[in-house]
Amino acid sequence: MIFKELDLDPRILQALEEAGFDTPTPIQATAIPEILKGVDLRASAQTGTGKTAAFLLPALHRLATPSPKKGMGPRILVLVPTRELAMQVAKEAERHSKYLPKVKTVCIYGGAPYPLQRRQLSRPFEILVATPGRLLDHLGQGRIDFSRIEMLVLDEADRLLDMGFIEPIEQIAAATPPTRQTLLFSATLKGSVLQLSNRLMNKPQELCVIPAQEKYDHIKQSIFHVDDLPHKLAILKKLIDDPSINQGLIFTSTKRYAEELADELEAEGYSAAALHGDMHQRQRERTLANLRKGHVRFLVATDVAARGIDVCTITHVFNFDLPRCVEDYTHRIGRTGRAGATGVAFSFANAKDRSVLRQIEVFIKQKLALEVIPGLEPSSKFQEVRKEGNRFGKRSFPPKGGSKFNGPGNDRRRKAFKGPGPARPSYPSRAS
Repeated sequence: MIFKELDLDPRILQALEEAGFDTPTPIQATAIPEILKGVDLRASAQTGTGKTAAFLLPALHRLATPSPKKGMGPRILVLVPTRELAMQVAKEAERHSKYLPKVKTVCIYGGAPYPLQRRQLSRPFEILVATPGRLLDHLGQGRIDFSRIEMLVLDEADRLLDMGFIEPIEQIAAATPPTRQTLLFSATLKGSVLQLSNRLMNKPQELCVIPAQEKYDHIKQSIFHVDDLPHKLAILKKLIDDPSINQGLIFTSTKRYAEELADELEAEGYSAAALHGDMHQRQRERTLANLRKGHVRFLVATDVAARGIDVCTITHVFNFDLPRCVEDYTHRIGRTGRAGATGVAFSFANAKDRSVLRQIEVFIKQKLALEVIPGLEPSSKFQEVRKEGNRFGKRSFPPKGGSKFNGPGNDRRRKAFKGPGPARPSYPSRAS
């Protein structure tokens, strides 16, 4: 099948052709015809499968016909969990709508200046891509007219609910016309996601396109058993010395750990930067721009980067800390192997991670290959539960007055990264 067989507006097909797209992905070929029929649709699709275009293309086809309702409010509303995903969706909407006159996309999210967003919302536009929290702020101030909404899209619905947006989503949906078409895309269709779709949708069709185990056959997935933090740091350093790595994405469990590990890598002379939710929007945009330009080789991030970052030059993903939610594992490793390329995903696990590791392997329906680096073998059996009071030893952590990597008494940890060294001057300071 090719896009021309999907009965899309010729101007959309022209934009697709110029962008080099002629064959739809499985989710696009399956979902677009159903969406064009006007039915409500909930679909299970993994990241990197082309689901954004699966709902944007039929939405743009709808916009090719003028609305009978006058006004300046949007006709298409897309809710997403993160700023990065909002910007990605908006960029794709602009690219595919370049030949549709008077089709303008507005993107609003937290962390950006309110005055700029107010100006954007005060002018005519057709597509609104937003994070729920900031959208509710503007909606409460009466700055958006939802009377023209024809389609509501919940993208990454599972992540939206994980981030506590269920009430904002229901408030926003209640403010839209009941005649709207509702689309929901999620990694999984179960639990609270399924319950939410039942409340918001009218006799929805359901699609499950690509199982996780099939989707990630092109990504080599391995696990390293680690004893403690210094052991984990030593293995990471050995792995990232591999010259075959073009760019790497390193996931940590918290914002603080992302900052500290990025600083340690920079001190060792690696071109590294941190990305997390506490950074100002300009800092985040600058960091992502440096990543895309190749100025940053290793991005150390929280799960804010697990969805919404599409950088095809990322060849390796490192799960320095395993995700708290098993579904996030597939989103993390999906940052590599983009656009049909192959990728590599390394994960680290200690004895206390056994349960999470088992859940991940059940979810992806495959066992992660165990790897060992000569000279860095785990000193204890992985099956044995360590007797320390917590993950980093008997004392509380982080140490008072210290950090995860350089607190008092952490001589073993400092052996993994011998800094401090000079920070690379070519990258913007995270404090700026």
